[in-house]
Amino acid sequence: MPGRPTAPARVALPSEARGTSRLVFLDALRAALVVMVIVHHASQPYGPAAEGNWPVADAASSDWFVPFWTVNAAVGLGLLFLLAGYVTALACDHKGERRFAADRWRRIGIPLVVIVLAVNLPMVYLVMSRPPLGEFVGSLYEDGWRPIYMHLWFLAHLLLYTAAYLGWRWVRARRGGQPRRWRVPGHRAIAGYVVALSLLTWVIRWEYPVDTWVPLLVLLPAEPAKMAQYVSLFALGVLAWRGDWLRRLPRRVGYPWLAVGLTAAASVYLLQAVAPERWTSVMTLGGVNGGSLLRSTWEALICAGLAAGLVVLFRDVVRRSGPLLAAVAAASYAAYIVHVYLLVAVQAAVAGLPVSAFTKFAVVSIVGVALCFAVGHLSRYVPGLRVVLGTSAVRTPAGRPSVPTSDDVASTGHLLARRL
Repeated sequence: MPGRPTAPARVALPSEARGTSRLVFLDALRAALVVMVIVHHASQPYGPAAEGNWPVADAASSDWFVPFWTVNAAVGLGLLFLLAGYVTALACDHKGERRFAADRWRRIGIPLVVIVLAVNLPMVYLVMSRPPLGEFVGSLYEDGWRPIYMHLWFLAHLLLYTAAYLGWRWVRARRGGQPRRWRVPGHRAIAGYVVALSLLTWVIRWEYPVDTWVPLLVLLPAEPAKMAQYVSLFALGVLAWRGDWLRRLPRRVGYPWLAVGLTAAASVYLLQAVAPERWTSVMTLGGVNGGSLLRSTWEALICAGLAAGLVVLFRDVVRRSGPLLAAVAAASYAAYIVHVYLLVAVQAAVAGLPVSAFTKFAVVSIVGVALCFAVGHLSRYVPGLRVVLGTSAVRTPAGRPSVPTSDDVASTGHLLARRL
């Protein structure tokens, strides 16, 4: 997706260039992606085989959740990494490296360490019936530490990518380099990204099929099969800030690629509809074969198409903020952190109901999304919980906690910079 660099120049911040009122669409897009992740996990007990040893089992099942998982996994977290890269560069330019690093540790590092060590680790140990310590640690390491990180591996990767970005800034400063403004990508650049991502993902999956997890740098869980997407989109998010891509990407580029992404996603469902028996041969998880290459290409088309298209769509549709959007945006980060724990409780509560898998999925999705954002919102008023969930109180002139106003979000963009 990157375009050609122009001559080095000082990069004007969006607030300097055009005002920041249109940054509210990024809040809306990020909140929508968090909802997508919550809904994805709401479906876990109801597929033919729950992904990742989901803690709740349910007799209600449907094969249609397989394409649902496939499409969601191809774009949801990848686009969150794109926005995270954009926000990382934005916040670092606004705050400076030291203040930004401290703020990022407070908002991401502290919640990650506290929840992984104080919540997940004891919980998993008890669920595994308290095995010998060496056996317990060995089993966690072999599974890439995924059981104790669970969905919070995303936060661990954000810290890692942020550290890499700060290291790159340090090296650039030592060499006296200046940031470049990158041209807004066009059709050729996006198509080139699709080709490169497809091939790189395919090659990685020769050795590491989908849902194979390994310990990255000893301590972090990683799924190599999808890391080409995650790392590249985070890097492209940084370039997007430098070139102001998210506000300047033309409709004539974004909407055609939105159509490409939606068509690719629809074709995944079409495969399930017309030839479900061929799913495992066509959508191969890995290996040196045509099915794996086809799946990698399919995912890259969904990823790039929706990444470009949804940015333009949300930019055109969400032009102003309001109290509801401001509250949802402020709660979305905490909602992501708590969503698995709340979903498991709701899924367990409906497990015995004699209804279809889709009915249970709908109930869990609606109740789960409402609960997650409610907890995220209320956490801003509880001092200890604010620290654990990485949120912060917004105070009125009288000193009482309050949600941010639409003017707060629209006029500064700092809420966005502080949340991911």
